[in-house]
Formats: sequence, C-alpha cells, structure tokens
Amino acid sequence: MDLLKNYIDYIQQNGLFGPADKLLLAVSGGIDSVVLVHLSKAAGHPFGLAHCNFGLRGEESERDEAFVRELAATLVVPLYIRRFDTRKYAEEHKVSIQVAARELRYSWFREILDAKADEDLQVGPREPSAPYQYLVTAHHRDDNIETVFMNFCKGTGITGLRGMQPRQDRIVRPLLFASREDIADYAKQHQLSWVEDSSNDETKYTRNYFRKMILPAVEKTYPQVRENIANNIDRYREVAELYDLAVELQKKKMVEVYGAEVRIPVLKLAKSSPRRTLIYEIVKEYGFTARQAEEVEKLLSSESGRYINSPTHRLLRNRSWLVITPLEAIKDEVVVVNKEEMEALFNEVRLHLEWLEGDSIKFAADQFIAALDAREIQFPLIIRRWKEGDYFYPLGLRKKKKLSRFFIDQKLSKNDKEKVWVVESHKKIVWVIGYRIDDRFKITPSTTKVLQLSISSL
Repeated sequence: MDLLKNYIDYIQQNGLFGPADKLLLAVSGGIDSVVLVHLSKAAGHPFGLAHCNFGLRGEESERDEAFVRELAATLVVPLYIRRFDTRKYAEEHKVSIQVAARELRYSWFREILDAKADEDLQVGPREPSAPYQYLVTAHHRDDNIETVFMNFCKGTGITGLRGMQPRQDRIVRPLLFASREDIADYAKQHQLSWVEDSSNDETKYTRNYFRKMILPAVEKTYPQVRENIANNIDRYREVAELYDLAVELQKKKMVEVYGAEVRIPVLKLAKSSPRRTLIYEIVKEYGFTARQAEEVEKLLSSESGRYINSPTHRLLRNRSWLVITPLEAIKDEVVVVNKEEMEALFNEVRLHLEWLEGDSIKFAADQFIAALDAREIQFPLIIRRWKEGDYFYPLGLRKKKKLSRFFIDQKLSKNDKEKVWVVESHKKIVWVIGYRIDDRFKITPSTTKVLQLSISSL
C-alpha cells in the first residue's frame, strides 16, 4: 500500500481539510502518531504538535515527553505540552483514569484551537496570527473496529455502530482507512523512530482487553471479522444518516420546547412506532439511558405525578404531557395554579385544592393542610421557594414577620430552610407550606366558603 497517496486521497475524498489549513497534531510519541506526523510533513500540510503528559507511567511518561520535544525540534514546528494530575482529576470527578485522560486532553486541545492556551514550548518562529483550524488524531482502522465492537457490546445502538467519524466538528481522523499493519509497514519502510507505551499490553483496560483477548478469540472462528466489521462501519454510517433524518422528522412533530422545559404529548407518543426507539432518541440527550427508556414508556400509562430522573433532568408525567425539566431549573421552579385546577405538582409533591362550605370544615391538626377564607384568595396562586426578604403575618399575630426570623423562632436548620416552599396570592404569602398560614387568610365566623390546600407525596 502507498500509504502517503492513500492518505492524501482519503483527505480529499472526505473533505477533511484544505492544503492551507493549519493543523494541530495530537502526538503521544507512539508509532501511530509518529507516522501521522511524517505523512503530514510529506503531504506539505502546515502543523504544530500537542503532547499530553498524564503522569501515569513515571519515567516512561518523561521519556515520551522528551521524545516529542526532540521530534518537534527536528521538524522545527510549534510544540504544545501540558502536564496533568490525571489521578487527582479522576478522583475528584469520580471517573475512571481512561475517562479522566480523555476529558483532560480534549478540553486542553479545544483551548489551543480556540487560541486560549499558551505554548509551554515552541521551537522555531512564532506564528501568533495563524490559528489552528483542526485537531488531527492518529486513530486508524483497527481502533475504529475495536470501538464499534465495544459499542455493540455496550448496547449503544445504531449511533455507536457507525464508529469514529473521519471528521467530527473540528476533530479529523485521516488514518481511519489504514490498518495497524499498514502503519507499521510505513514506519519500517521509512525507518522511523517511536516510543512504546507499556500500558498497551495491560488487559485491565477495556480497549486493550478487546484488542488482545476478545478480537483474537473471535478471529479463530471468523478469520475475516476485522475486515467484515470495517466494511460494515461504512454501511452503518450511511444507515445512521438515514436513521438520524427519520428521527429528527419525528422529533419535530413530537417535541415542544418552552424555554428550558420540553414537553411531549402522551397520546401522540403512545401511538408512535417504533415507540421505544423514538422515546430513547428523544430522552437520551437529557441524560436518560436506554434502560430508562423502558421506564419512560411505562409513564405513558401511569397516573399523573410519576417521574424519573437522569443525572441532569427530571421527566414527569403531568396529565397529558411528559415534561422534561433540568434539575437545576427545578430548584428555582415557580408553579402557577389557576382557579379551575384541582391539583398542582412541584418539588416531587402534589398540592390538592378543594372548595368547601364554611360550616362543613373540620379542623385537623395537620401541618400539611391549610384551610383559607376563599373570599381573600385571588388567583392565580403561585407556588415557589421562599427567598430572603419574604414576610407574612403568622397565624395568631397581627404584625408581619420576616420568614428568616420566623425560621429562627422555629429553630429550623439551614438544610430545613432550603426545603421550604410558600403559596402566594396576589403577592401575599398565604401559607408557608408545612408550618403556618397567614393570619389575614384565616377562617372567621363570617367565612362562607373555604379553600383547603393539602400536600401529599407523589
């Protein structure tokens, strides 16, 4: 194989970048990235190098950095180097070392592309007016085969089966056509030097386990498995494009956006087909998993008020709608209750409204029930969290009191205070939920109609 010719052809056929685009090459010092550098130089592309030292392999990490420094000096190209405390990051963010390394490096690469990172070392003339258009990685065909195989085992659906894309936003992968063997042959032919990463032999890492154990085992029964998967990747990519178009068309018909809130009509979604697939495609961008899509489907036939959470959002069945709301927004949630409504949902609880005759009311010593003189109530009611500066007239007192002072009297902890909600009518607090109604709205001997509010869990 003429790797250089195929490299140039692949870039042109996929429209990855132009001859004048300045490229940032991600270089570890391993054989793949060294060949990428050599090909880029031979093809005449302007480029700089970026190297991450994750500090995970002791002297070996230092050796890799020194090798890349020497490579940049030999080529007289700009070099960016960043050292990371990868273990500390993984610990703080509760992710694996592999995830930590990926997040750290791509975050830093974006800083360089956005011209927000200084060069830790630059060899050769400085070119401040020439930003980098693309990040180029040395991922090759075998990497992609492993990725697709792992995605299949993880159950990522059609999206995962398309594998890594030749171009994804500003990340380009011009070696996806080449096998690991093709790259090794090129390096040998051109007598290139590189460094070996000893961790590539450790099967404790998922990718290495698939590379060293799973795929070789499958090849014993299906010798052409790598070639078959590589060919299927191209087919899956085209299938995925059609799939995405169909999904987007359905989502446009189904999803209604109101600010940060997303609503899906229950009846329309229940009649859709294939229903579970469509549900997953709608909810996955809000952090819900494929398994949770089954729970969402059950909400279609559940009672109002049922909900499930993802790490970032809540999905609630609210009458004839499924409502998706960011968890952060729920903290500042304001619920409007109109006169004709019999209930309202907020903060994972339900507020019931009941109209009673004044002479039929039976007082109960229940902190989650409030009986109010309906004559004094103006709609809509507002349910919200209390805030600094709020005041009301506690039942039994004729003068107002700030809620902050009321909470001190009640000996509420900081945590308890953060959980307090209020019901408001015409800018007046009528009920500090779970604690006290406002004296101005209490029932009197002249009360003829009562609005009774009560709280229950979902």
